[in-house]
Amino acid sequence: MQSKAYWRAMSTLAAGVAACGVLAQSPASAADLGGSCCADLEERIAELEATTARKGNRKVSLTVSGWVHEAVFLWDDGTERNAYIGTNQVEQSRFKFTGEAKIAKGWSAGYEIEVGVAGHPSSGWSQLSEGDNFTFTLRKSNWFVKSEHLGKLAVGLNATATYHLLDDANFTLTRSFNDAESPAVYLSQFFLRANGQFIGTAPAGSPLRWTDALRGFNNSTPGQDGRRDVIRYDTPTIAGFSVAAAWGEDDLADVALIYKGEIHDFKVAARAGYGNSTDGLSTGTACLPATPIGASDFEFDCKWGGAAATVQHTPTGLYLFGGWGRQHVDNDRDYTPGTVFLTNSDTWFLQPGIEYKWLPLGKTAIYGQYRHDDAGSNPGITVATDATHWQGGIVQEIENASMIIYALYQHSDGELTGNAVTAAAGRAPDGVTKLDAFQEVIMGAKINF
Repeated sequence: MQSKAYWRAMSTLAAGVAACGVLAQSPASAADLGGSCCADLEERIAELEATTARKGNRKVSLTVSGWVHEAVFLWDDGTERNAYIGTNQVEQSRFKFTGEAKIAKGWSAGYEIEVGVAGHPSSGWSQLSEGDNFTFTLRKSNWFVKSEHLGKLAVGLNATATYHLLDDANFTLTRSFNDAESPAVYLSQFFLRANGQFIGTAPAGSPLRWTDALRGFNNSTPGQDGRRDVIRYDTPTIAGFSVAAAWGEDDLADVALIYKGEIHDFKVAARAGYGNSTDGLSTGTACLPATPIGASDFEFDCKWGGAAATVQHTPTGLYLFGGWGRQHVDNDRDYTPGTVFLTNSDTWFLQPGIEYKWLPLGKTAIYGQYRHDDAGSNPGITVATDATHWQGGIVQEIENASMIIYALYQHSDGELTGNAVTAAAGRAPDGVTKLDAFQEVIMGAKINF
């Protein structure tokens, strides 16, 4: 990857070299210049070096890429309203180093290092706090060996096979700021309210958050996994189909079937997958956090899976993106009486829209989205949650800047169920509680480099 400045310097350098060649064949002209032939070449070479990504050796390539993604968030929980500005954590700012070297015909090896950067991460906001500033996250660090005919094997911190299983079925402009996870991510760490009051008081000073009520260990979205230390294998693509599989320590394993292609006038992308982990309450893939009832009460396997697809009519730009995901806790023992433990957590969503190039700037997309969550138990905290999220928005691509600008509105509400056990722990009240609506208007931009 080289910048425009790089190519300007290259052009100048080439012109200078050509000029020197001509002058070298004309001694009289060179003498007239007093020996100052091409005096600015060193300056141009310095400019060229300054705009070129450095690499450790000449055998392995180095490419630097990434994006910056910042937005303004206006929120209203029915009692309080405010505005925060920061990094949109749906697709947080990041930079990435990738490289590859040829081993033999049809074989190569390479690496990937990706670091997330957040000046003010939106995932840490609540009514009581604007969260942390200036965070760095190591997102990926792995090496790979790839064959044109046998596929790719990677080892290290990487996406599992079901990472972004639902999200990555979306190939439209909305993928950058409004994927399957975005309704839950936009709620971040905000507290739940009912009749204007925060719900729950335990631990002291920490009411229930949306992340306590919604389930799904990866951004509160059932059906997909995250980034882990794994061995991952991707098959070659045949007739639009490929398969990904991953295995990680402490017996985490998942697999996904992926399709991308065109059928007559329709562009199609689809993904389906399944995963399982015996990681229990460790820091790997945990279906449940430690709870007030006590971690010793919970020994379980975690299972997840889902499917999603986008179908777009190419001539008109009309499209439909949708999917379904489930997370399941496989019980190994009976739980404390009264927890009313619900093992399944489901989500489904639909995003109809139109994406078309009406303006010379680039494509424009207008969309709506509906997501519904039937969340299972968070033992000792909630028994169940029924939540809905609906959105509407618009996004404009600016091709010449590799940039998008967007605006969206999101509305979330629902019902929370608790019982005597959760109420005694100071969490979800006994019975069904209607949640106050939480509304947001989000305006931002993402620029790639």
